[in-house]
Amino acid sequence: MRIGQGFDAHRFCIRGGDSALGEADGAAPVPSKEASCEEAPQRELWLACIRWTDDEARGVAGFEGDSDGDVAAHALIDAMLSACDMGDIGSFFGVGASSRGAGLHGGPMLREVAAACSKEGWRFANGCVTIVGNEPHVSRHRDDAARAMSAAAGFPVRITATTSDGMGFTGRGEGAAALASVLAYRG
Repeated sequence: MRIGQGFDAHRFCIRGGDSALGEADGAAPVPSKEASCEEAPQRELWLACIRWTDDEARGVAGFEGDSDGDVAAHALIDAMLSACDMGDIGSFFGVGASSRGAGLHGGPMLREVAAACSKEGWRFANGCVTIVGNEPHVSRHRDDAARAMSAAAGFPVRITATTSDGMGFTGRGEGAAALASVLAYRG
C-alpha cells in the first residue's frame, strides 16, 4: 500500500475587474496575467469535475489555466500519480497551451490517469480532497462533486472545504487551492 499526496492552485480568471469577487472583503480583484482572460468571454467555473453555474451567476469567475483549471481534479491526479510513482500532472499531460492537457476538463483527465495507473497494476481504496478558498460555496454542491469525482476516478472520493481565514491569495479571493490524498494498492 502507498499513500499519495497532491496539491494544486489557480487564480480566478478575472477580466478587467468586472467580477464582484474579492470586493466584499475590501480586496481588489487581481487582473489576470494571461491576455486570454482579458479577451475571452467569462470563463466557465469548473471544480471537482462539475460546472458551478450558480456561482458563475453570482459573478465568481472560472480558473486560469491551460485546461479548465479544476484545482480539485488536478490535486487528485497528482496524488494518484505520486502514489504510483508515475510523476505528476505536468509530466503526464505536459505544460502549456500546446500540451496534451490543454483544453481538457478534470473528469476526462482523471479517467485517463486512473486507466494509466491501472495498467501499471495499481488500484485505489479511496481519495480525499480539501478545497481551500472563499469561493465557490462548496457546501451546496459537495455531494454532486464527490459523486462526479468518484465516477471519473473510479474509486470513492470525499470532499471537504475550508478557508484560509483571510490569509494568502485564497484568503484575498484571488483564487482557490486543493490538497488531495489517496490510498493505493497493487491489485
